[in-house]
Amino acid sequence: MDAQKEITALRREIERHNLLYYVNDAPEISDFEYDALLRRLEELEAAHPEYASPDSPTQRVGGYALNTFAQVRHEVPLESLQDVFSFDELRAFGERMDATLPEAHGYVVEPKIDGLSMSLEYEDGVFVRGATRGDGTIGEDVTENLRTVRNLPQKLENAPSRLIVRGEVYMAHDVFRDINAVREVNGEALLANPRNAAAGSIRQQDPKVAAQRRLDIIIFNLQLVSDRSFATHADTLDYLKSLGFPTVPYQRCDTLEACCARIDWIGDNREQYPFDIDGAVIKIDRLSQRAALGSTAKFPRWAVAYKYPPEKKESVVRDIVIQVGRTGVLTPKAVIDPVRLAGTTVTNATLHNADYIEKLDLRIGDTVLVQKAGEIIPEVLQVVREKRPADAVPFTMPETCPECGAPVVRDEDGVALRCMGAECPAQRLRNIVHFASRDAMDIDGLGVSICDALIRAGLVHSPAELYYLEPQSVAALERMGEKSAENLMNALEKSKENGLARLLCAFGIRQVGQKAGKVLAAHFETLDALMAASEEALTAIPDIGPTTAAYLRGWFADPQSQHQIRLLREAGVSFASKEQVVDHRFAGKTFVLTGALEHFTRDEASAIIEQYGGKTAGSVSKKTSYLLAGENTGSKYQKALDLGIPILDEAAFLEMTQ
Repeated sequence: MDAQKEITALRREIERHNLLYYVNDAPEISDFEYDALLRRLEELEAAHPEYASPDSPTQRVGGYALNTFAQVRHEVPLESLQDVFSFDELRAFGERMDATLPEAHGYVVEPKIDGLSMSLEYEDGVFVRGATRGDGTIGEDVTENLRTVRNLPQKLENAPSRLIVRGEVYMAHDVFRDINAVREVNGEALLANPRNAAAGSIRQQDPKVAAQRRLDIIIFNLQLVSDRSFATHADTLDYLKSLGFPTVPYQRCDTLEACCARIDWIGDNREQYPFDIDGAVIKIDRLSQRAALGSTAKFPRWAVAYKYPPEKKESVVRDIVIQVGRTGVLTPKAVIDPVRLAGTTVTNATLHNADYIEKLDLRIGDTVLVQKAGEIIPEVLQVVREKRPADAVPFTMPETCPECGAPVVRDEDGVALRCMGAECPAQRLRNIVHFASRDAMDIDGLGVSICDALIRAGLVHSPAELYYLEPQSVAALERMGEKSAENLMNALEKSKENGLARLLCAFGIRQVGQKAGKVLAAHFETLDALMAASEEALTAIPDIGPTTAAYLRGWFADPQSQHQIRLLREAGVSFASKEQVVDHRFAGKTFVLTGALEHFTRDEASAIIEQYGGKTAGSVSKKTSYLLAGENTGSKYQKALDLGIPILDEAAFLEMTQ
């Protein structure tokens, strides 16, 4: 590829990654890979100045201001930093400082927090506005969301009349782990990493959502202050700390060699920080010298960011063990000889799944390269084949769950293996929370925290045991009491009559959710009839394919499931369907709903269709019988017109149900 074509391709690729990282908070590549792309572009542009462009990613900050928030023009630009990737490059920076500054100069070294950069404005000590960095000149007004940040001061004592500071919003490691644990139990997608989680939280339209994310901020720069002056950057940090701001830890260094030593210390001790770091920042300390040095179009000349490369080290795989997650997924982990990575001693590394092991051709006894993915999770990168011993042992994933002995099945996507045990201890919390959820048995008051408390107290070990709880035992739990216990017992009693469709959904059988539960309940009418059905009988039902039928038969055949059913039966839980169809006027008909309905919610309209033997689908196809259209329809309406599908308004639909 010639230079001009490579430059054009790199600019497009970097712009795409800028959009993913700064705006969508969903990066596809690591910071190290992104930096390598940017560095290559910088090298090409330096070698070919004839292709220079003012809108190149090398000439500006990577972010953008979104249209979802009001725009803010920064009174003091929020500049980016020039990256360096080795101590040689850092020393070259120091040589430039020596050549440019005639007098002695010192440095300040700080950890580089991997979060979301913010500008905070105060008037007479009161926080009045906060904005994202955006493109460095224009950002997004996220004031209300920033008010939910836990350690951000809303009011300052003895503050100047005007103050603007710059900081980094982050999600602490312990908060990130706690939130993902709850999301896993609820079956929600896990947050990818703390940085993306913090950025996504700050950009929520509802401040209540941001508040639930328990974010923090750390201040690293004084942008503007009225009625005061300072000699050094260190003095400004000390001043901001005296006002009550959480400020970045720093160390003054007189020489570049002292800076290098501090950078090494930060890298070796990064686990001491509650936030992720992706490098260290080296700044000229004296503010007058900074002013003399000035800035380029993109970077200040008086600072650089040292970026830690992904640390890869060799170790030996001594064993491969299986960890069962809260949703039943079996994840293989390599037990390795202890190795120091990114400031911590690592003895285990993820192998993701069986396909990953096969791709690596990994065996017990192999020497492997290990790194921390995103500075968080240790993972095996590759096998060092030339060091494979003669007695290395191939590994095969188990056919039964190592926690409970139940059969494991491969997910529909063919990647994950999942335990099907109804009483698997690894899935206990997830199974109980799902059983009690709104779409399943709808047991009011049984959220994640109460379910967790019941499990920790040893009161329940499986969903069916909820119906054997004693009021006095529940009342003794922290934050419960007699009234809350009474309400929970009433909710449990009420749920016994919810019917077969909800119970089937509550079982958590693969591919059997609300819709399949209703179809099965309407067809078989009792749980016993369903359990007696063959796979052939199951697949004869519309919407029940061979995979779902196999999951059903496998689940009912497992001893753990049979034990659950026996406990539920003895507790008086109804196994009868409430889905019997008396009027079959919509039998064999498929409805698709679009737009805002005036007289029904979509759930209510769907329930009426199902009551008369019909079914609903999410998209229009040739198999669609009717499109029920409300106000403000979208693409479904046009597709129905194109396919000649009959379109009903609410009046026509009501007439069909009379």
